[in-house]
Amino acid sequence: MNLLADERMRISSSILTIAAAALLAGCAVGPAYVAPETAAPPAFMGGPAVDALTGQAKNVDLVNWWRSFDDPLLVSVVERALAQNLDLQQASARVVQARAALRRAHAELLPSGQVSGQASENYQSIESPQGRIASALPGVDREAQSYELNVAAGWELDLFGGKDAARDAARADWQASAAGAVAARLAVAAQTADTYVTIRSLQARLGVARSQQQVQQQLVDLVALQYGKGVAPELQLRQAEGALAQVKAAVPELAQGLDAAMNALDVLLGLQPGSTRTELAAIAPIPNVPAVSDAGGPAALLRRRPDIIAAERTLAASNARIGVAISEYYPKFSLSGLLGTATMDVGRLFSGGATQASGVLGLRWRLFDFGRIDSDIAAARGRNTEALAAYRLTVLRASEDVENAFSGLIKQQARALILGQGVSSLTKARASSLAAYKGGVSSLRDVLDADQRLLATRDAEIQSKAAAVRAAIASFRALGGGWDASATQS
Repeated sequence: MNLLADERMRISSSILTIAAAALLAGCAVGPAYVAPETAAPPAFMGGPAVDALTGQAKNVDLVNWWRSFDDPLLVSVVERALAQNLDLQQASARVVQARAALRRAHAELLPSGQVSGQASENYQSIESPQGRIASALPGVDREAQSYELNVAAGWELDLFGGKDAARDAARADWQASAAGAVAARLAVAAQTADTYVTIRSLQARLGVARSQQQVQQQLVDLVALQYGKGVAPELQLRQAEGALAQVKAAVPELAQGLDAAMNALDVLLGLQPGSTRTELAAIAPIPNVPAVSDAGGPAALLRRRPDIIAAERTLAASNARIGVAISEYYPKFSLSGLLGTATMDVGRLFSGGATQASGVLGLRWRLFDFGRIDSDIAAARGRNTEALAAYRLTVLRASEDVENAFSGLIKQQARALILGQGVSSLTKARASSLAAYKGGVSSLRDVLDADQRLLATRDAEIQSKAAAVRAAIASFRALGGGWDASATQS
């Protein structure tokens, strides 16, 4: 018995020594996180051309960029979408969940405590084996009461930093979630503005198609009159009617696209499809392209794009979880204690004889489970490598977004200008061909060809103007416009 007691004391002393040494050393496991360095070019390739196009506007408002289009209804729908969009509500809810997880991870570092109590009354059966034994004894009472009240506390000591690393991971997850919510906000603002411009361009294209339909109808009436007088052959009449049918057929297709765009805008606003039809029924011009700048170039982009920030925070979280996995190599120590009272007589609940107490130093060590721990660490390192590649890819795609948006803005502006000149020339050519046809100098085919080319060029001009505006919207989104990054980071 003495040898057994000595052995127990030796083990207890060893455990206490290990715990004290770990506390003094302040051990922390896992690799220290270092934010990745990304080599960024000094400027965007399309930056100089955009500056030249917009007059080197360096004071562009990136925070509320949708106001720079000088379209009050555009401003209204974007700001309503930011307030009502259901995707943004989901993103906000995810931030709340991540914040709660961070609070939970922080609480895991602190001691826990609870108060418990119970009062019970038992009536012993005399037909059970225990009851028969008890009933054979003199003075046995089949009724028994018991009362208990305890205060308990426990604390798992984070000697090797596993819980602290878990808290760091939860904090990075929360920060990534918050950045993701900002990225969703930018996406909704850009998508809403883009959809609004699509609506305006489809309305303009419908206007051109219907105007051309009237022109074609007048031509059919003219040819029909000439055919009735025997001046024009039936072939010309049927050709004119066929050209009219072709123009008419474009109207339903454009109208269908307009309906779909309006429905999409309603969903972005969190409304039932059809809710904004009356508001958008009045035809308005496509907004003008506002001034756009490179907003500080690629270096500033890394600090401002929320998806880049989210990817970097996700990388930090994965790095912290390597430490969580490594901490499983080491023993876990816990302290727990209980102070309370227990009695069978409620009147003696707080008497000295009813007092009970206990204290425990616990040890948990996965000493023979290192194979699983090795696998968990390898998996954590793999996820960290994946997160690093995802971060670098996010940076590359961010630059790609900017370059593509700048290219679209420059090229579509140039295309719209060329097509505008073409519309002017083709309008004159159509008038000349109609006059020549009426004078008998040219054939109806010349008029129909002029009409078809004019319609196609006018339609292409509208699409190009809309594409330039949408490229400007894409530029603001690609640059991370729509939130004040400096205010958030301060």
